[in-house]
Amino acid sequence: MSYKHLGSRNSGAPGWLFQRITGIVLIVAMVGHYILMHYTPTSGHEYASTFERMQNPLWKIFYLTFVVIGLYHGLNGIWGIVRDFKMKPWVSITILGFIIIAGISFATLGFMNVLVF
Repeated sequence: MSYKHLGSRNSGAPGWLFQRITGIVLIVAMVGHYILMHYTPTSGHEYASTFERMQNPLWKIFYLTFVVIGLYHGLNGIWGIVRDFKMKPWVSITILGFIIIAGISFATLGFMNVLVF
């Protein structure tokens, strides 16, 4: 009887757990963002108020974290769906490459937008 599968690094359990944790963090962040942007009349609808808020380093950290966690959660979810289809290795590697390039591109755009303030 083999117990090689128990505790295996390839079990996917850490990725599964982190996907759920990032989902919960995203829900909290989205609710906070939604309340800030839609229930405060001038908060996100005027450049001056956005500029003022973004001068605070904590807001920058919040939005940079939001970008990173959102990208991880979304792109990891897409990769999980792709892995469910048993494709040839070169197809999987190609798709993973596109996912990584998209992640780097969108992270760069997100960081540029937040850090420009």
